[in-house]
Amino acid sequence: MNSVTPILDLLKLAEGLKRELRHSWLSDGRRESVAEHSWQMALMAMVMHRHLEHPVDLSRTLQMIIVHDLVEAEVGDVPFFETGERKKKKAEREAAAMERIRGLLGGDGGMDLAELWWEFEARETPEAKFAGALDNLEVQLQHNLADFSTWEEIEYGLVYNKMEKPCAHDAFLRAMSTAIQQQAEQKMLSAGVDVESVKAGLAPKDT
Repeated sequence: MNSVTPILDLLKLAEGLKRELRHSWLSDGRRESVAEHSWQMALMAMVMHRHLEHPVDLSRTLQMIIVHDLVEAEVGDVPFFETGERKKKKAEREAAAMERIRGLLGGDGGMDLAELWWEFEARETPEAKFAGALDNLEVQLQHNLADFSTWEEIEYGLVYNKMEKPCAHDAFLRAMSTAIQQQAEQKMLSAGVDVESVKAGLAPKDT
């Protein structure tokens, strides 16, 4: 029974991911939860991993996906484009939260969670790179499914520069990024957005 209590405590904490809402909307107008984001990433990993140019350990990838946003059950989700004190202290607060979660579960189980989370943050292993790419792809994929009225203007440019780097290491991920980008661009065009002006705003300025 000594091992049951910490697991129940962890699961109680993790329930917060079902309630923590992201800056993403579903096609029916409801906001996406962090847990739903992680689930979609896991499904993407399952159906995409066989097509990768560089093979990955699917089991390790799925474990990392499940854990990667666990800290948000404590510190909440911070949108990519947010600025200010909360954004500046994001990494510090999340690292502290993972240390508390590691201690909550304790033993080898707690260490396994922490190691998975730090591996994801470092983006050095093939599995972490794949999971990191999915983290970015899922965001734009969900935006493409949502009503365009939920988009912030600052997100127009992210269509062209947020997925590119995380997907650059693998040919299939680059193809997926391009396809999702094309969907997003069509959505913007249909909403009357001048996409050429958006692209021009991303170009390096002459010095």
